[in-house]
Amino acid sequence: MRSAALSVILAAAAAGANASEEPKPTFKPTEISAPFIEQFTEDWAERWTPSEATKKTPVGGEIFSYVGQWKVEDPQTVLIEGDKGLVAKSKAAHHAISAPFSSAVDFSDKPLVVQYEVKYQKGGNCGGGYLKLLTDGFQTSGKEFSDTTPWVVMFGPDLTCPGNKVHFIFRHKNPITGEYEEKHLNPTPKPAFGKDTNLYTLVVNPDNTYEIRFNGLVQKVGNVLEDFEPPVNPPEFIDDPEDRKPEDWVDKKKIPDPDAVKPDDWDENEPYEIPDEDAVKPEGWLDDEPEMIPDPEAEKPEEWDDEEDGDWVAPLVHNPACDAAPGCGEWKRPYKANPKYKGKWYAPMIDNPEYKGEWKPRRIPNPGYFQDVEPVKNLDKIGGVGVELWTMTEDILFNNIYVGHSIVDAELLGNET
Repeated sequence: MRSAALSVILAAAAAGANASEEPKPTFKPTEISAPFIEQFTEDWAERWTPSEATKKTPVGGEIFSYVGQWKVEDPQTVLIEGDKGLVAKSKAAHHAISAPFSSAVDFSDKPLVVQYEVKYQKGGNCGGGYLKLLTDGFQTSGKEFSDTTPWVVMFGPDLTCPGNKVHFIFRHKNPITGEYEEKHLNPTPKPAFGKDTNLYTLVVNPDNTYEIRFNGLVQKVGNVLEDFEPPVNPPEFIDDPEDRKPEDWVDKKKIPDPDAVKPDDWDENEPYEIPDEDAVKPEGWLDDEPEMIPDPEAEKPEEWDDEEDGDWVAPLVHNPACDAAPGCGEWKRPYKANPKYKGKWYAPMIDNPEYKGEWKPRRIPNPGYFQDVEPVKNLDKIGGVGVELWTMTEDILFNNIYVGHSIVDAELLGNET
């Protein structure tokens, strides 16, 4: 009977526990369409290629391989059943992986919208989580994808130890030289985050405006012509690099007065402080008692050898006889400020009659000057997406990558996932 009753109780408890657990939603691929959407479904390996390239460090020229391992797997904390993500598995390793687009993305006449999720499953400890939107044409060299592969936009979080920031960098082509230069958003948003999944969104418009969101909330808006370093457009005029300051140019604004004379009563030998002649030795001062005395309780160590170590001397301790007295030992007058002290005499400073002002090189037209008023429209087309980073943190998860033109669709995708 007891066994049967216990079985009934356990069954009821289990049923109650199961009833209290809310079932998790099941992953369903989105029906939203865009130039590129990646939810890391079963066929993900048909699109993504891990890099087999090497990387040379800028300092020292040390060569590293992209040995960081990639896996598509469930997150460590499952919120949606079957919703897998791309995970950088290795700690203290270089990771690189990329996926081409079916066709190049041109955002010269429509917005560029980039959105994806990042989850630092082990917490943040010096690790990047940013994406690179790669220049069209890289598609034939997925295995060679590296830090030198040309890209158009870089966006996403970076833990810089300490602190964190959200990168937004684009590569601008100089219309005169054809050379590319990175333009960095400054200052960058610095939202706090932990081990939870976070959603990062970037909108870049053809009119040069941009917007960055963190978990759907706007963190920064601005204009690429105003908020980036170095600026998109160089200055129209620059200092002449060939100009030199004339040898006779006087740029000392003040000089010692050559006509000034030290006063006759100025005594540089008077000290800063002198003994206070009005001071009186306090009553009860113990002149014959030293402040420190040999410790009466100290004993010579047994291992002490007078021949090798010298005569043993007891350590000094505070003289208890001085505790009730205003002082012990020889009394000396305290010092006070010397009213006759003047210090070293210096001639007063006067305006320099030869002063010509602060010298500056002459300004000349900048030979490299240009004016690109539509830098966003002039950016290269995008041919794919890549993740290329070095991290001290393992198990960084990426998911639900959107690259397209609709912020509405990006919001819908974020709400679905």
